[in-house]
Amino acid sequence: MRRTQVLISLPALRHNLQRVRETVPQSRILAAVKANGYGHGLERVARTLDAADGFGVARLSEAVALRKAGETRPIVLLEGVFDAEELGTAIHYGFELVLHQAYQIALLEQAKLSSPLAVWLKLDTGMHRLGFPPEQAREQFQRLTIPGQGIEFRGFMTHLANADDRRDPTTTEQLKRFNLATEGMAGAHSVANSAGILGWPDSHSDWVRPGIMLYGVSPFLGGTGADENLRPVMTLKSQIIAINQLQKGDAVGYGGTWRCSEEMPVGVVAIGYGDGYPRHAPSGTPVLVNDTRVQLVGRVSMDMITVDLRGCPDVAVGDEVTLWGEGLAVEEIAAASGTIAYELLCGVTQRVQSLELTE
Repeated sequence: MRRTQVLISLPALRHNLQRVRETVPQSRILAAVKANGYGHGLERVARTLDAADGFGVARLSEAVALRKAGETRPIVLLEGVFDAEELGTAIHYGFELVLHQAYQIALLEQAKLSSPLAVWLKLDTGMHRLGFPPEQAREQFQRLTIPGQGIEFRGFMTHLANADDRRDPTTTEQLKRFNLATEGMAGAHSVANSAGILGWPDSHSDWVRPGIMLYGVSPFLGGTGADENLRPVMTLKSQIIAINQLQKGDAVGYGGTWRCSEEMPVGVVAIGYGDGYPRHAPSGTPVLVNDTRVQLVGRVSMDMITVDLRGCPDVAVGDEVTLWGEGLAVEEIAAASGTIAYELLCGVTQRVQSLELTE
């Protein structure tokens, strides 16, 4: 039996999708399942999100995996394709492309499309990462809507840079730029990410693109999924494998960076950065032993962490430990470790056994 497991709650995933649907009932939902479904399993997530209208991925390989698994709904390549070979694969499988650079449009113009190809035009309204300048929107739209070239123009897309902060005016400014740039041109609009869906009603349009909220995590600074009526989909668990009775002054772990302030029990948990637990989680990071919050002490090792068990008088070897998920928000662990929840969810390694929870 493996001591470390990641539990994936399928009912929680469906609940979070329903939360999207209730918030934007007039919009279609393009569920972001990139990066192996944010670490939750690409095919599993897509199968469970049976009420989504389509899927967004970052890599061609992710899209191909979904098609080969039998997925028939629209699959959008959010970064598009980068050469003729990738274009041929996208056409073969019927993927939709997001176009954000002039060379991508030139690639289509030079190709002889064997079947209709659906495309989105991405505008850079302030993220300054991918997308055409707003003032080029009409020019590129005209290139993509010439009759007879085999291109089906789906619409316009942009990405919100600061929507995770409800007080930041950047989102309002981006929406103004987007609406002005696309005025008078036919096509669907897609703007809202998770933060847009929950915090910026003006960003709701024809298609929304939820990502992190589907997995039960708040998209807002300092928030948790519970604040938004979201349920954690991933719970990372392990077990106590040793309990040491240490003396005042005893050093714990590599480098002896933490020392016992008194005689005390210290537990060893079978998880470490080799499993995806954050290497830089500091002493004091919360951990659940059974249902009791305790603190991480000492450095995180590849295969183990150590915890202060002074608050758990009845703990025993084999007892359950929760690192994040149900009962302990992943956002809290991320904040303590100087990172974001996205990284923790995506970082669980292959050696951790993954189990589905259906109830």
